[in-house]
Amino acid sequence: MKIGLDVLGGDYAPGSNVEGAIQAQKLLDEAHRIVLFGDEKATRADIEKAGADPSKFDYVHAPENISMHEHPTKAISHKPNSSIAKGFELLKKGEIDSFSSAGNTGAMLVGSMFSIKTIPGVIRPAIATNVPKLKEGFGVLLDVGANADCKPEMLNQFAILGSIYAEHVYGIASPRVGLLNIGEEEEKGNNLTIATYPLLKENNKINFIGNAEGRDLFSDHADVVVCDGYTGNVVLKLAESFYVVTLKKGFEDSFFARFNYEQYGGSPILGVNAPVIIGHGISTPKAIRNMILLSRDMIASKFIERIKSAFN
Repeated sequence: MKIGLDVLGGDYAPGSNVEGAIQAQKLLDEAHRIVLFGDEKATRADIEKAGADPSKFDYVHAPENISMHEHPTKAISHKPNSSIAKGFELLKKGEIDSFSSAGNTGAMLVGSMFSIKTIPGVIRPAIATNVPKLKEGFGVLLDVGANADCKPEMLNQFAILGSIYAEHVYGIASPRVGLLNIGEEEEKGNNLTIATYPLLKENNKINFIGNAEGRDLFSDHADVVVCDGYTGNVVLKLAESFYVVTLKKGFEDSFFARFNYEQYGGSPILGVNAPVIIGHGISTPKAIRNMILLSRDMIASKFIERIKSAFN
């Protein structure tokens, strides 16, 4: 198993990424190798400086970085030696089994769509995130940003993607799928949700339980909640602010602590031909470590093969 990591992506790169990789490497089996994309000489020096063994990692020399403000499509084509472009090049060739970056989100989406491409049958990939539940554990919310405008058929597919992800990566048996809406009644909502509801109801590949209101997100109402990317991104950013508010107010709470993005590492792009994970731009070593561990779990679960089977 080879897990690719962009060393140059993110606000605190390369230091945060190198430290996170060192932490993750200690938790992986010997057969699992982390492949680091960046300036090879500098990366080896950083690992040695941190007191770790550079020989524990593999390297791909990719000295250029795609900054957060660059145009994604132009940057990937104009910077073939960038860490993100090289990552997708090797992922497409099958020389690594997954690729993760805390860098330019748009470039990660472009690489996913046009390099490794979507799985046949999938209309559009979706970005998923974890949502903590009040009692214990967490649910999955998607899409949270890949598709601002959606069609009912896309949401129907998101439900399948999210359900397979929840079941096989997180071990949730027969995950309950809810449609994010403004009421529990079937006829409630806008044109998108009203048209989506009957598709989910007739979908025999999911365990659809009906609508989920905003107040249901943190309860045990559903394991997977489906929405368009515009709504999902607003919900995600609001949820992330809860943890920040608790810190600013100076109080500790075990539930709100689980809104800390570091615990989940990153958000996977579901529906493409290999595991791809997007990290937060402000990813800390802990977040990078958990992003690598999530990559391992997605590879080990044979998640991509399960998606291909579902859409065959």
